[in-house]
Amino acid sequence: MAGRAQPSGPAGSGGGAPGLLPLLLLLLSAAAIIPRGHGQNLVTEDVTVVEGDVATISCRVKNSDDSVIQLLNPNRQTIYFRDFRPLKDSRFQLVNFSNSELRVSLTNVSISDEGRYFCQLYTDPPQEIYTTITVLVPPRNLVIDIEKETAVEGEEIELNCTAMASRPATTIRWFKGNKELTGKSEVERWSDMYTVTSQLLLKVGREDDGVPVICLVDHPAVKDLQTQRYLEVMYKPQVRVSQNYPLQGLTREGEPLELTCTAFGKPQPTDMRWLRVDDEMPQHVVVSGSNLLISNLNKTDNGTYRCEASNAVGKSHADYMLFVYDPPTTIPPPTTTTTTTTTIPTTITDSRAGEDGAIRSVDHAVVGGVVAVVVFAMLCLLIILGRYFARHKGTYFTHEAKGADDAADADTAIINAEGGQNNSEEKKEYFI
Repeated sequence: MAGRAQPSGPAGSGGGAPGLLPLLLLLLSAAAIIPRGHGQNLVTEDVTVVEGDVATISCRVKNSDDSVIQLLNPNRQTIYFRDFRPLKDSRFQLVNFSNSELRVSLTNVSISDEGRYFCQLYTDPPQEIYTTITVLVPPRNLVIDIEKETAVEGEEIELNCTAMASRPATTIRWFKGNKELTGKSEVERWSDMYTVTSQLLLKVGREDDGVPVICLVDHPAVKDLQTQRYLEVMYKPQVRVSQNYPLQGLTREGEPLELTCTAFGKPQPTDMRWLRVDDEMPQHVVVSGSNLLISNLNKTDNGTYRCEASNAVGKSHADYMLFVYDPPTTIPPPTTTTTTTTTIPTTITDSRAGEDGAIRSVDHAVVGGVVAVVVFAMLCLLIILGRYFARHKGTYFTHEAKGADDAADADTAIINAEGGQNNSEEKKEYFI
């Protein structure tokens, strides 16, 4: 904190005879002429130092008039009078002495050195100012205690970090990897020292295995003080079934099938086996360690095949649902005398592996065959209709203008066409 000047003034004068007033005015005028140190100012700063380091105390004078400077300890014992050291403490050493400054260093600072140190300037009246030395003590030790050296996935474990014998009290922060966590701290005071303990409750999973938990200290006397512990988490196996053959597409009758089971856990799984969930394992199925092989699929192989793995923590499994499709077929190309259509079937294989069920797909070969038949039928219908209309095409005649054939000229033909009924009656012949 800033120093405080404590000047001591002259004693006040009591009341006197009116004849003394001119004498007092004369004395005041003389005091204004004679230098008495009122223009001098003492300056110093507070000092903060880490225990064991060096503290430097500086007493400086502004507008110096060669007055004597001295430095006193908290017990008001003189450390230095000008450049002389009356105090027999060799840790105090003179750094600089002049008419305007007295600078002293204190090595190997301890907590007992903390307090107010006084700078005095022998003027009339004397001046005094103080500086405060504050001693910081970093934590003596930083330790993480963990409830369990090895935890099981899903458990909640307790970690405690303790920073002992610091001054002032430390602030403890927790990190798991790069993520900051929140703990609960308690502070205990012993004499002038503080011990801080922070508690962290952490629920661990398999992803936490091998991750460092860091206890970091925030303290003005030290930087980057931290300690860490690596988590060790045990977890049951994680199982996966993969299809080696066929690599893609459907599992068809008459074709082979090869499956592989992989399992990871801590500790590493020691027991792994294959079984059929809904029935007994077919006799022609070959199981070799983590592999399952069916050399010739048929419809009786349909079902769910399970791979189980276990370790000291527990057991887990993965399922593979097998559905055997018919072998691929090709629809023969239909032909006619006018059109030839050829259909090429498309064969798509399918995988049915997975823990949540089988992956089903449509047989596009069958759909393609049906579409080809429909197209072929429409072409045949068009051909038959075309031939029918071609055979019934011809010329048709009417009897409306039949009377014009017997007319001698055009006018008679028109008359006969308009009155064809009369002409026909005239041309009737009667046979008796």
